[in-house]
Formats: sequence, structure tokens, C-alpha cells
Amino acid sequence: MLKSIVVVFSLFVVLSSCKEKKTDQAVQQATDKTPLKYATGFRVSSAANHSKLVEVISPYQGANTGFTYLLVPDGEEVPAHASDVRVIRTPIKSIVCTSTTHIPMLDYLESSELLVGFPTLDFISSKTMRARINAGKITELGTDKGMNLELVAALKPELVMGYTMSADYGQFGKIEDFGIPVFINAEYLEKHPLGRAEWIKLMGLLVGKEKEADSVFHAIEAAYLQTRDLVSSVGIRPRVMSGIMYGDAWFLPGGQNYAAKILQDAGCDYLWASDSSHGYLQLSLEAVYDKAANADLWIGVADMKSMKQLGDANNYYTRFKPFREQQVYSYDKRKGEKGGSEYLETGYLRPDLILKDLVRIAHPELMPEHELYFHAKLE
Repeated sequence: MLKSIVVVFSLFVVLSSCKEKKTDQAVQQATDKTPLKYATGFRVSSAANHSKLVEVISPYQGANTGFTYLLVPDGEEVPAHASDVRVIRTPIKSIVCTSTTHIPMLDYLESSELLVGFPTLDFISSKTMRARINAGKITELGTDKGMNLELVAALKPELVMGYTMSADYGQFGKIEDFGIPVFINAEYLEKHPLGRAEWIKLMGLLVGKEKEADSVFHAIEAAYLQTRDLVSSVGIRPRVMSGIMYGDAWFLPGGQNYAAKILQDAGCDYLWASDSSHGYLQLSLEAVYDKAANADLWIGVADMKSMKQLGDANNYYTRFKPFREQQVYSYDKRKGEKGGSEYLETGYLRPDLILKDLVRIAHPELMPEHELYFHAKLE
């Protein structure tokens, strides 16, 4: 199985405030830092009684505060902690996940059997998980925000791994009212591709496979860096455009976005690389055409399956050079049993595979034997 800047863990001022006269042993003893190379969204320190103190720094875009978790091994006494620190017993023996991006972390740590529930099962592509679904071992919980919380309570998972796009903690608060711990995973906010992959180290802590998680990550990192080095001295970088229209706006990655970073590492000249935003841009079709009419490659056209489908969706697309020269690529080559996207499920954990695809597309002479894994050229 696959898988330096040390992120220094800062003690929470709020937990050691002068208002708190009572000693907080867990925080005071959280001095042994777990080094992270790329991830900036969480921090880990060793605490009292062999526990780990985990801070999710920014659980959603623009968050002013984060969440703190105390991971306490079974059999150990829970150290003293502030009231806003959530306690999780480890290793967990069952989990409900809410994003398909959580699934590969379990698979790669050979902990697939821990998953007992998921919002919409058809979205899951993992063959291992599909077999468990078909055997009736994973319960469908309803659509995302509309999860059936009574079903969640009935499953009695030892942890729910959630994510949120806003300060709305609604359903997660209700789940915690059932006595079920919730952990907010904010991997999607990481700006470096390997930062997202490094969240497997957090899953390793939760399932009791810290060393295995480190090994998986290091293998992924090595593969990514080796591929990146192949293009470090390329002279010609193809001009790349991305995205398509949704309604009246063309959505495409901002210049500092995760996707833009991978394109850069693949030896591409992403036409919006000078943009300073980390999210997605919403532009007019005319604005995109002015900049990208003569692009060399068009990479990332959602779930478009053919050039005809793309042209039929908007005749204006046919005016772009990549369309005329049939240099358009989707990332949806691999689909799960029920149509789920393997790219959207596994891409966060395997940026090395994405990078290899992009190098093969942009500089085929450098990786002539690589068969596109996630990407496919539209015909």
C-alpha cells in the first residue's frame, strides 16, 4: 500500500486563560509535537496518559475558531481538559463517514470494516466498500444535510466523521446529543495536494494505525515528488484552461487552488496562475474566451463524456482551440459500480496519480508508459 516543515503546535490561550484557575493537565503536557510536512489544517501533540490533543484549526472557509479533540486510548484515564475539548476514545471500532473522500483512508489503512453508515451509498466507488454494502454491512443514512439521525443513533458508531462548509453545526450537535462523538474533517481546505493526503495521519490516530498511515503517506509523497521532478526543467509549458459553464457562470480553479498547484507541478502554464484566490472563480464566458481562446489543453470538463456532448452543451465551446484540436480531457474515466466518481473519492489521497496523469497529458514524452488513471481524452 502507498504512502520539512514542522508545524508547531500552539497551546490554546482560551484553555489556559487567567480566568481558569484549575490546572488543565491535558493541555499543559501537550508538548510532544507530531510533525506535519504539508497539512496546515490540523495540529497534533502528545498529552497526558498517552493521549493526543488534536486541533482542527479552520473547520470551514473563513472560520474564526476551530475544534479541539482529545484522543484517549482505551483503558487510560481521561486527562483533565476544558469543557470545549471533545473526547474520543481510540482506537475507534466503528465509524460513520459523510464524504467519499474519507473512504480511501479507511481502505488504505485496511480498516474498511469500521464503516457502518454513510449518507448516500451510491456515491461510494471503493470495491471493498461496495462489497460490504452489497452484504448489508453499511447502512444508508439519507442525503447529507438530511441524514436520518435516528438511524445514526441506532447504529451507535464510536465516531461520526463530518465536514462543514459553514458555521452551521446543526445536525452534528444533535448527533453529539446522542452521546456520539463527531470529528470535523477539513481536508478540502488544504492548499497543497500533499496536504490533503496527509490527513490520513489523522485517520491513523483514530483507528490506531499511526505507523501504517505514516508509511502510506510517505509512499504517496515520494511518488508525487519523483513525478514533479521529471518536469522541473521542461522548457515549453502548454497553456491550460479548465472548467465549464454552470448556469450563467464559468467555474474554474483560482490561481492558488489545489488544482492549479497540481497543474503547475505537472509543468503546465495554467492561464489563471497569477490569480491570488484559493477557491473557485466564477467568470463570464466572454472573460474566459478572451484569455483562453488559444489554450493548448482543456483539462477538467466535469462529467462530459464526449466532444459532441460538450459541443451540444454550449456551442460557444467549439470556438476554443483545444476543442477544435480535440485536446480536451475529463477526470471521470473511472466510475464506481453505481456511478460514483473515483476521482472525487480517491483524488485527495492520491494526488500522485493525478500528477502522473497530467504529466502524461502535458509532456507525454516524459511518461510514455503511463496509462491515464483518472483522466480521459474526449472523443
